[in-house]
Amino acid sequence: MDRDRDSRAWMVDDDPLEKHERAGSHAPARDDGNWRKTRIHVVQTGTGDIHFSSTGAPSGALHTVNIHRGTIWHFSRTELQHLLLATAAFTAALALMFSGGIFGAIRSGPLAFSLFCVLSLITLAPAFILHEIAHKVVARHYGCWAEFRADPAGLRFGIILAAVLGIVFMSPGAVMVAGKTTRPQFGRIALAGPVTNMGLWAAGYLLWTLLGGLFTIIDMLIAYWLWGNAILAAFNMIPIGPLDGRKIKAWSDSIYYAWLVTALGIVYLTYTSTSIF
Repeated sequence: MDRDRDSRAWMVDDDPLEKHERAGSHAPARDDGNWRKTRIHVVQTGTGDIHFSSTGAPSGALHTVNIHRGTIWHFSRTELQHLLLATAAFTAALALMFSGGIFGAIRSGPLAFSLFCVLSLITLAPAFILHEIAHKVVARHYGCWAEFRADPAGLRFGIILAAVLGIVFMSPGAVMVAGKTTRPQFGRIALAGPVTNMGLWAAGYLLWTLLGGLFTIIDMLIAYWLWGNAILAAFNMIPIGPLDGRKIKAWSDSIYYAWLVTALGIVYLTYTSTSIF
């Protein structure tokens, strides 16, 4: 049968019943791992909606995908988890400091430690949280991707230090920024954190002048608020390492020193106005 078949027929069809040599111009079909995969066809409409259809799936109908367009105030699930983790660790470390370390917390009991946690969460944690959010908002304003990421090693070190020595020195994390910015824009992103603390301090100082001396508990809460924001603003103005001061100084010496003097001034004013230390 093979002798009677015209050899040119192999170029146009295959005979499944006979062995043959395939012509070089007729490549054999093979599965290279791609041709059987589902194909995705993406269509973007004039309204900005994203649709996709798939081939190789049971249905090829169009499906709508809701795409987040990235507002300034958007927080991803991962970012919220990192913010909550850092805030909880920062609050616990502050409560350990107020308790005098782990042994002081054990002696004072869980109720006192819980009250210190509430005190830290109300008066000092906002200084950290709003500082980081300010970096994020300004970075997003300039079109950058910006999300907070906690530093697990820094959190562990801070809690251990507060438990052993009763002092707080912690690197809870930072806002990660990616995108093209000019030096002034990057400097403003860095400056947003300390300026936010100074604004929070100013709001607290206004309350201090209006309510100071009237209620003991209110005085204490406002005093901690003032100290938390004053110290955080001044500390971040130090021009070393990853601190904001280094980025601000790289942008402008005059702007850096103007805000540094302001930060040191509010620390001095807080020291002379309050009596918790």
